[in-house]
Amino acid sequence: MKRSEHRILTTHVGSLVRPAKLRELAEAARNSPGSQQRYEDGLRECVAEAVQMQAKAGIDIVNDGEYGKSSWANYVLERISGFVTRPDQLRPVVWLGRDRDRFPDVMAAEFPWMAAGVPTVACVGPIKYLDLGPLERDIRNLQAALRSVKVEEAFLPVVAPASTAYDGVNEYYPTEKEYVYAIADALREEYRAIHKAGLVVQVDDAVLANMYDHFVQQSPKHYRQWAGLRIEALNHALEGIPEDRVRYHVCFGSWHVPHLSDAPLEEILGFILSVRAGAYSIEAANPRHEHEWRVWETRKLPKGKILIPGVVTHHTITVEHPRLVADRIVRFARLVGRENVIASTDCGFAQADRIVRVPASVMWAKFEALAEGARIASKELWPKGKKSAKRKRKPAASKKRRRR
Repeated sequence: MKRSEHRILTTHVGSLVRPAKLRELAEAARNSPGSQQRYEDGLRECVAEAVQMQAKAGIDIVNDGEYGKSSWANYVLERISGFVTRPDQLRPVVWLGRDRDRFPDVMAAEFPWMAAGVPTVACVGPIKYLDLGPLERDIRNLQAALRSVKVEEAFLPVVAPASTAYDGVNEYYPTEKEYVYAIADALREEYRAIHKAGLVVQVDDAVLANMYDHFVQQSPKHYRQWAGLRIEALNHALEGIPEDRVRYHVCFGSWHVPHLSDAPLEEILGFILSVRAGAYSIEAANPRHEHEWRVWETRKLPKGKILIPGVVTHHTITVEHPRLVADRIVRFARLVGRENVIASTDCGFAQADRIVRVPASVMWAKFEALAEGARIASKELWPKGKKSAKRKRKPAASKKRRRR
């Protein structure tokens, strides 16, 4: 995995706003199997365009925009066995925490379906990975796109065990541990395929933080047990992949709501840092969490690891000033070391193919601000011509001369 050895590198979390033409092709393919090839051709072209635009905006570590997925997490249910969806069995939305009760008007506007609940996703049989075809296609599309640009590195996001079937219930496995480990064993197929292709594996795990408020209302111990099992299973799934080829992303939900129920970073940081990853991507630029840079004043980033803080956010359409972005970067660099920081976005800009968190034009402007802020920060963190802070010590004067 690349490090910021000579300047601050830039990246993002993964999910980009889909072009209108790709959304249209995807809709046509869903409704008419005969349109599948047109979709595949259009997908390949759109991925190439997305990679070129990332490079043009100044992003060093790029991906395919997750254009080939229906969503950041539930896509995997299309690739594994064992689950059925029951639209007539609705469940409460627990991953929003107490904000559901505090801000019912806001929640109703953001999630109009929330009052009724979400369909139950039930595990009713053995969980097995069925088809690597869609992932292999995404790998091919990204690798082809990389041949026409000059970037530092590329990654592909995949879902974590804790975020898989997060509205699901286990009706098949005798124990929760067997259920979670079965998910991890299936996901291992994707993790290894991405690594084998020479790409960095990014594991996405928003639900690890989202479930905090729900379980803490019962007891902090309950949350620790729930999260600990899933981190253990994730590490199991990552076995055999070098840590420096894995980055782990945690955020607090992309939705535009008050976020009063969000987990405090200091409460979940221990779980994050226990993941067998070389880099940790953590949301850090939105108004609810920007202050949490202070966590690194007392918590030490493990030796050899990289911090990928969000320094521009998807939570607002306001484009951050590059000077603000630079200030955020420098703040982290002075706490954990400049070579250990890669500047990023908070989260993705489209967690599903039909979701748009900010307009695409704003998204690309934010990327440009991110890149410019990194350039400003790099000049401050690697000043040219400045002598080393370590001065050569002058030879000590002889005792004889001192007496004079």
